[in-house]
Amino acid sequence: MTATATLQLLALPGPETPVIPDHRITDGYTGPVACFADPSWPLLPMNGNPGVTHSTIHWDPFPAAFLEEMRLLAWTLINRELTSVFLRERGPAWRSRQSPAVTSKTVGTWAHLAEWLTERGITELRDCTTEVLREYGHRLRDSGAARGTVHIMLSSLTRLWAFDQLSARPSEVGCPPWETEGVDDYLPPATSGGENETEAIAEQTMGPLLIWAIRMVEDFSDDILAAWAEQNRLHAAARANQTTPASLASLKSFMDTLIAGGLPIPTTKWYGEAALARTYIAAITGASRNQVDNTSRRLGWRQAALRNPGPCPLSIPVTGTLAGITWREALDYNEGAYLMRQLGSACFIVIAYLTGMRPGEAVGLRSGCCPDPEPDEQGQPGRHLITSTVYKTARDEDGNHRSVGEVREVPWVAIAPVVNAIRVLERIVPDGELLFDHHAHDLRGTRAGTGALTVQTMGDRVEDFVSWANEEATSHGLMSEVIPPDPHGAIGTERFRRSLAWHIARRPGGLVALAIQYGHLRTSVSVGYASRSRDGIHDLLDVETARATIDTVADLHDDLEDGIGISGPAARRAIKAAATAAQFEGTVINTRQARQILSNPELAVYDNPNTLLMCVYKRDKALCHRGVKDTPSLDRCVTTCGNIARTDQHITKILDRADYLEKQAAHVPGPLGDRLRRNASRLRDLADVHQRTRITLQDGAA
Repeated sequence: MTATATLQLLALPGPETPVIPDHRITDGYTGPVACFADPSWPLLPMNGNPGVTHSTIHWDPFPAAFLEEMRLLAWTLINRELTSVFLRERGPAWRSRQSPAVTSKTVGTWAHLAEWLTERGITELRDCTTEVLREYGHRLRDSGAARGTVHIMLSSLTRLWAFDQLSARPSEVGCPPWETEGVDDYLPPATSGGENETEAIAEQTMGPLLIWAIRMVEDFSDDILAAWAEQNRLHAAARANQTTPASLASLKSFMDTLIAGGLPIPTTKWYGEAALARTYIAAITGASRNQVDNTSRRLGWRQAALRNPGPCPLSIPVTGTLAGITWREALDYNEGAYLMRQLGSACFIVIAYLTGMRPGEAVGLRSGCCPDPEPDEQGQPGRHLITSTVYKTARDEDGNHRSVGEVREVPWVAIAPVVNAIRVLERIVPDGELLFDHHAHDLRGTRAGTGALTVQTMGDRVEDFVSWANEEATSHGLMSEVIPPDPHGAIGTERFRRSLAWHIARRPGGLVALAIQYGHLRTSVSVGYASRSRDGIHDLLDVETARATIDTVADLHDDLEDGIGISGPAARRAIKAAATAAQFEGTVINTRQARQILSNPELAVYDNPNTLLMCVYKRDKALCHRGVKDTPSLDRCVTTCGNIARTDQHITKILDRADYLEKQAAHVPGPLGDRLRRNASRLRDLADVHQRTRITLQDGAA
C-alpha cells in the first residue's frame, strides 16, 4: 500500500530556502519568513486568525540523530499536500494540509517518536518499521491519554509516513499497522467529551460575574475612558514640558505646600516599590521630569513621599454610581491602564456569554460589525445583528482549514448589553480595526506584531476581572455581589457558550441580571435562528433543555417513590411522566436524543421554583400564551392553568413564604401591610387545597 500517487518530487531545500512557500503566506503579511536551517520556524506567516497564539516549530527537542531527517519531513509537510488518492481512502476529517497550530502539534508528535526511538537505540527513520510502529502505537494506547488524543497522535504518525513518500529524499519509514489493520486496536476505550461535556459556569458564579461585567460596560465605561484619555494627556504634557525657572518655581511651590501641611504626596509603584509620581507631578506643575528627579534628590522628596504616600487624583468628574453613590471619589492617574484592562475584559464577558459565540470568533470581531439597524416599514427599529468571522469551521475549496476564516452566513443577534459592549470597544479602537486589537488592549506593549488578544490571554484576564470585581464589592460593602469561586475551577473562555445554553434551559427566572437577558436570548437563539447554521448553539440549547427535563422527571420520580404527595390539575400526568425516568438513567444525552426528548409530549415537565410549581405542559391547556407555542413561558405562569402540579416540597416552600410575608406585614403599616397579609392568606389557602387533594404514587397509578 502506498500513501501517494506518483508525483514530481520537490528539489531538496538548502539552508537559506524559505520554510513557507509564497502561496501559503497570508495576504498582508510583510514580516520575516524562517529559513530551512534556522533553529526555530515561526508559522505566523501562515496564520490569519487574529485570536490564536502563534505557533512555532522548535528543533531543540529533537535528538541530534533525527534532526536532519525530521527537518526535511517538516518542510515537506508545509510545502506539499496529500493527494486526492490518499484522502479518498480516509475519513472526511482528513485534509491535504493542516493549519499552523495543528502543523506544530504534528511535528511535536514526531519529536516524541524520535525520542522514543533513540531510547531504543534506533537512530534512522528507515529502521522505524511497521513492527516498531506497532509497539509504539500500543504504547500510546496504554499511556492514559484520552481516545481522541491518541487518535490524533496516530494520525500524525500516518502523516509522517505519507509525507516521507512525498519527500525529495525519502527515509523509507514503515507503514503504520493501523493503516492496514484498522485503528480500533490502537485506541483506548471511548470517554465522554466535547463541547456538550464542558461544565457550565455555576449560576452562583455567573450571576454576579455578569452583574459586574454589565455594570462596568454601562455604568463605569465613560469614567474609565475619560480617565485613560486624561492620563495620556498628562503623560504627553510631562514629556513635552521644558526646564525653565518658572516651571521649577511652580514645582517647588506645589511640593512645599504638601510637605508643610503634612499632606499626602502623590506616589506610584515602580517595580513593585513605592516611588514619587514624577510624571504626574511634572504634568500638573508644568515642570520637566528631569526637574522633578533632580529636585527630589536634592530636597529629599522621595523620602517624604515614602513616609506619607498619597493618590494621584485626576481632575475629571466621576459620573458612575454604585449602590446609589459615586463609585470613586476621584479616579487615579495610576489606575487608568488597569481599569482599561478590566473594561476590555468586561466587554468580552458580555459578548461571549450573551451571544453564544466561540471565544475565537468573539476576539476576531471588528469595529463596525454591529451597525444600528434601519427601521422597518412601520417605523419600528430592527434587531441589531453582528457580522463576524468564523475560524473553526472555515474551509477552502479543497476542504483545507482557512486560518483567515470566513464571514458567517447567519449573523448573531445582539441584545442591548452586547450592543453596549461593542460600542464601548469601538471607542477604544480605530474604525475597522479588531475590537480586541492587542495594540489597544495590551497597554504595556509586551507583544509585537498584529492581531487580537489571544483566547488564552482573555482567559487570564477573565480571572483577573473576577479578582478586581471582588475587591470592589468588598471595599463597597457589597458582600452579596462577591463572585464566588466556580466549583469546577477556572472560568476561562470556552465555558461561556455552554453556560448560556445551560442557564437559558434551566434558569428562565433566575438571578436578576440573568433574568433580564434570557427572555430575549431564548427568542433570539431558538426562534430568530431556527436554521441549523448557528454553529451548534441551537444544538447546545436543545441538549441542555433535554437534560433539564430529564433531571426534573428523575427528581420527581425519586420524590414520588419516597412517598411525596402531588396535587393540581396536572398531577396524574406528572406521575405518568415520572414513570419514564428509569429509561434515561445513566444516559449521555446527545443532540439526536435531545430532539427526541423535546418532541415527546409526555416528557414536557418543567420545574419552576420561582413560582413554586411544576408545569406539566400541554399546549391546548396552556394559559401562559394561549396554546400557540410548543413550550411554556415559565415567566408568565397563570395560577388557574390546567398544566400546574405541586408537590409536598413546593407546599413547604409556599408556607415558608407565607410566614415571611406575615412577618414583613407586622413591620409595614397601612395598606401595604394588609396586602402582604392577604398574599400570605392566599398562599395558605393553596397549601390547604393541596393537603385535601394530594395524591401519592399509588393513587396516581390506580
